[in-house]
Amino acid sequence: MSATLTTTTGEPGCFRVGVLGLGIIGTIWAGHYAAAGVLAGTWNRTAQPTAPGWRDTPEAVVVAADVVHIVLADPPAVRGVLERIRPALGPGKIVVQSSTIDPASSEEFRALVTATGARYLEAPFTGSKPAAEQRQTVFYLGGEAELQATLEPTLALVSAVRLPIGDHRQAAALKLAMNLNLAVQMQGLLEARALAAAAGIGDEVFYGALARNVGYSGLVKLKEPKLRAGDFSPQFSVKHLHKDMRLASGAAGCAELPALDAVRVQLKTAEARGYGDEDFIALAKVLGA
Repeated sequence: MSATLTTTTGEPGCFRVGVLGLGIIGTIWAGHYAAAGVLAGTWNRTAQPTAPGWRDTPEAVVVAADVVHIVLADPPAVRGVLERIRPALGPGKIVVQSSTIDPASSEEFRALVTATGARYLEAPFTGSKPAAEQRQTVFYLGGEAELQATLEPTLALVSAVRLPIGDHRQAAALKLAMNLNLAVQMQGLLEARALAAAAGIGDEVFYGALARNVGYSGLVKLKEPKLRAGDFSPQFSVKHLHKDMRLASGAAGCAELPALDAVRVQLKTAEARGYGDEDFIALAKVLGA
C-alpha cells in the first residue's frame, strides 16, 4: 500500500501531513501546511489545543496523515514519540525526521520506522524563525533519492531548498557541522565586539567596519539588529544549540575539536546562568558584552 497524494482538497502532488512537535518551527510549518490544505493534524507533548489541526494523541495524527513530520527537541524526545506511534505506522506511512539529532540516533530511528513497513527520510534543516516564516528553510535530505523526489512537492510548501546530502547518517552529521560553524562564528563575533567596545569603539563604527570586511556573514546580518537592540527573544535558543554541540561532541571524528570544546563551555555557562530559553546571542552576557 502506498501513501495517498492529496489532489482534491490541497496542493496537487502533496501528501496529507501530520506535524508532531509544536515548538517555534513546528508551529510555523503546521501553519504553512494548513494554508496549503494538506494538514492532517498536529500534536505536542505539552498540549496546545488551539493549534491548527490539533489532535489529542500522536497516534491520531499518524492515522490521519500520510507523512508524519517530526520536529522535536532531541533524540530522547524523538525516541519516545516513535516508540509510542510505532503501532500506527506501517506500509503507506512516511516519517520525515527534522529534529537535530546525531548519526547514531538517525540509524536507530530509521531501523525502528522501516521495521514497521513505513519509510523514513532524515530531513534536518537550517533556518531559524524568520526563515521558517518566509518559507526560506533549507532541508538537508538523507535517504533514498526516489523518496526525496516523491516528497519534493510536499516539503516545498515549507522550504526554499531541498539539498540531497547522502544517507540518513550523513544528513544528521551535516546539520551538526552547520550548527558548530554558527556557534563558533557567534563566539568570534561577540569576542571581537567586546574587544572593540573595550577600546571605546561603539556598535555604529564596529558594524560599519565589519560590513566592509570579508568576515561579514549572513549570521552577522541576521543577528546585528538583535545585538544592537539587546533583543534576546529566541530565534534559536541557547539550550537547543547547547544540546546540538553536546551531540556533535559525541559524533565520529569530533573527539579533538578545540573550538567545539570551547563553545560548549560558553553555552553551558549561559544555560547555567538562566539564559537557556534566550537566543544564542545571549552568549554575549557570559562575556559581559
